[in-house]
Amino acid sequence: MHAPSKTHKNLALFDFDGTLCRKDSFTGFIFYALKKRHIVKQGIKLLPWIQAYYLNIYPADSMRIKLFKHMFGDMYAHDIRKLAHDYAQILMVSFDQSIHQQLIQHQKNGDDVVIVSASIDLYLNDIAKKLNVDLICTHTEILDDHFTGMYSTLDCSSDQKRIRILEKYNLDDYESVYAYGNSKEDLAMFSLADHTYMVGADQELPRIRNKRKLA
Repeated sequence: MHAPSKTHKNLALFDFDGTLCRKDSFTGFIFYALKKRHIVKQGIKLLPWIQAYYLNIYPADSMRIKLFKHMFGDMYAHDIRKLAHDYAQILMVSFDQSIHQQLIQHQKNGDDVVIVSASIDLYLNDIAKKLNVDLICTHTEILDDHFTGMYSTLDCSSDQKRIRILEKYNLDDYESVYAYGNSKEDLAMFSLADHTYMVGADQELPRIRNKRKLA
């Protein structure tokens, strides 16, 4: 996959929604942060795209962008940020315990651990800080303390996960690369890894190579 590392450190890449966290955090945040009346009003406008999404006609990355624009466009950022901070604490209670323990084992092994997610920075920033891990995700755009409804990065899914990992990390610096995911949006990330785990398909989590034994 890549040239052997001299440091014997591993890189561990964790998808968030459906992998580390059992919930769909993005949809959950809409219902947590916004009033029901607003959600219904905007949902009616989005109904054709929502139906197309559930029929697998409209792609998930485009659906997330459209949802964010309609739901959060021109919202006051200060209020939403406060709600996002509180929401992050709730999400951490919804972690898949076996995968969370795998993340902790990577940290104990001295590995570099990264959450790589299509979900948004508003609440993932807090979670990454709490876990003491790095973060690659979708960033929201704020101007004059209001959400523009746009992203300041591309939706961090599928091939964007692979691109942004390679922008940030030199894989030749690592003994092995581990990737954990739950959907086809993680396959491009999996293509970088020596060891992968797909939720719902694989029975056992990969065994972590201990750098102390290799040194």
